[in-house]
Amino acid sequence: MSAQMRRVPWATALVGVALGLMLSMQFKVQRQVALADLAAVQRTEELVAQLAAAEALRDELAAEVEALRQQQLISVKTQNEYQALAERLEQAQIHAGLLPLTGPGVTVVMADSVLPVTPGENANNFIIHDEDVLRVINELRAAGAEAIAINGQRVTSRTEIRCMGPVVTINGVRTAPPLNIVAIGNPDELERAIMMKGGVAESLKYWGIQITVKKETSVRVPAYTASLRLNYAQPALEEVAP
Repeated sequence: MSAQMRRVPWATALVGVALGLMLSMQFKVQRQVALADLAAVQRTEELVAQLAAAEALRDELAAEVEALRQQQLISVKTQNEYQALAERLEQAQIHAGLLPLTGPGVTVVMADSVLPVTPGENANNFIIHDEDVLRVINELRAAGAEAIAINGQRVTSRTEIRCMGPVVTINGVRTAPPLNIVAIGNPDELERAIMMKGGVAESLKYWGIQITVKKETSVRVPAYTASLRLNYAQPALEEVAP
């Protein structure tokens, strides 16, 4: 066999090896490209899933924010309604005399007469009676008194003032003169109502009943503490017009 013929198989072998290497490299490149494409697809799918989860979380948080906003609005409305009811209750308690009050006013002191009772005179004319106290209370109310107390007993629409011999019963509590009447209101108006010419103080002075009025920058009237129970009275239903 000639040398030329021996070189042909070697050349063929080299070509085959080269082709094999090229095919192998091409396969590796294609495999790497395929893997890269697969990774990109997987990454894209992951990003899409993350985006969907983020959007769902956003919507959930937005719903929670809206729910909290609605709850806040309801809470504010409830608080406003509660505040309005509390103010109405406080005003009702004030007018019913169930709360202690303070403010400017007067202190009126009533004391029995110190004049000697001569024979033939009625000794009852020289001591304080319930009608005397009621006259003072009425004058104070007419002058704008907003709260009144007598010897620590709050005067309300349910207060009874009764004379029982030398003592006066107020809200069921027996008390004896001197009577300290505290009233909240305009001090000048209240003083004028008691001490005006021809008024209650002047008429009682005839019998020696002592009445003094002191204007105060601040007085305190206690709350009504007697029973408020009603046994017979009930709220009247409003009649509906036909």
